[in-house]
Amino acid sequence: MDEVLQFLNNNRVFYLATTDGDTPRVRPFGFVMKYEGKLCFCTSNQKDVYRQLKANPKFEISAAAKTGEWLRLKGEAVFITSRESKKAALDTMPSLRRLYSEDDSICEIFYAGEAEATFYNMSGPFRTIKL
Repeated sequence: MDEVLQFLNNNRVFYLATTDGDTPRVRPFGFVMKYEGKLCFCTSNQKDVYRQLKANPKFEISAAAKTGEWLRLKGEAVFITSRESKKAALDTMPSLRRLYSEDDSICEIFYAGEAEATFYNMSGPFRTIKL
């Protein structure tokens, strides 16, 4: 998991895909953290992405590095929102405090359950890691 976390942190903008009914939806994300041994993300429960993940928790993330490598991470969103998980997110990325607080009712934390990350490059075989 640490390798996946490092790749996402090194490539700050990555793309999270969900479905809205039968329509795919993709949007940029930039926050990831390790919390209680899990790869975690945050969003607002006021956003479509939250409603989509609640309706169908399966998601996929794609990130690319300038080196030509890329990552595809698939998993299921498991929400673990608590004051402690929100504080960890806000401590990890203090700029989120402009949007959220530990005590708000908007910030949501989820981790990648049943997750699998595959690393690709242009010159060789891919490799897959179970998280």
